[in-house]
Amino acid sequence: MTQTVAVLGTGKIGEALLSGMIRAGWRPANLLVTTRRSERAEELHNRYGVDSVSNAEAAGRADILILAVKPQDMGRLLDELAGHLTPDRLVISAAAGITTAFIEDRLAANTPVVRVMPNTPVLVDEGMSVISAGSHATTDHLAAAEAIFGGVGKTLRVPESQQDAATALSGSGPAYFYFLVEAMTDAGILLGLPRAQAHELIVQAAIGAAVMLRDSGEHPVKLREAVTSPAGTTISAIRELENHGVRAALIAALEAARDRSRELASGNG
Repeated sequence: MTQTVAVLGTGKIGEALLSGMIRAGWRPANLLVTTRRSERAEELHNRYGVDSVSNAEAAGRADILILAVKPQDMGRLLDELAGHLTPDRLVISAAAGITTAFIEDRLAANTPVVRVMPNTPVLVDEGMSVISAGSHATTDHLAAAEAIFGGVGKTLRVPESQQDAATALSGSGPAYFYFLVEAMTDAGILLGLPRAQAHELIVQAAIGAAVMLRDSGEHPVKLREAVTSPAGTTISAIRELENHGVRAALIAALEAARDRSRELASGNG
């Protein structure tokens, strides 16, 4: 934690990483940020005690650069960094759909690049960040990325060829659960519950189920069977879910998300 880290792009994800690093023990003096607006720079300085610098200065001062800009802004950012970044720096990309090859081709030869796909629960320290090494990244570089993103949740190393699948499952995953909660809340209203009560019931059921999945180590089928008694209410509901093809719809949805991630990565946005 003696290295200097610069977060380039301090939107919600960038700020979540910044606050997570500080909670994990990073000193604000070793953290830099870049922002588009001076008001945002002042806000982050007041909140975390970090200094705001230009992208070029970040490239010259930081040992590790986290590129947390929108995918469509990545090309312009790399053009700014190219003349200032030396191959002894580690570049970590948190931009969806941007490959390590895209970044490597625009920076000095042999620059180590690590690709990370976090999801939005990093905002509450319950994120899942999927990490892949570029052509020149070592296990030490991967460990450095894990130390940063591990402060806001869990991390998992995968080959970069699996990043599109991970994006479909984990990166977009929270949205599927929000969609399900929305639908179940509406069902609760249809069954006669006030919206606030229906929402509270399903949210707590979701939290409890997630904790049981995480902590019990049991297969989800076993946990589901524990709730599903013969000729009971749950099996009647499960039958309707199967009749309406919910399982098949989920598989098709994730395949569509994976395919879209591949399109974005290939530049066919």
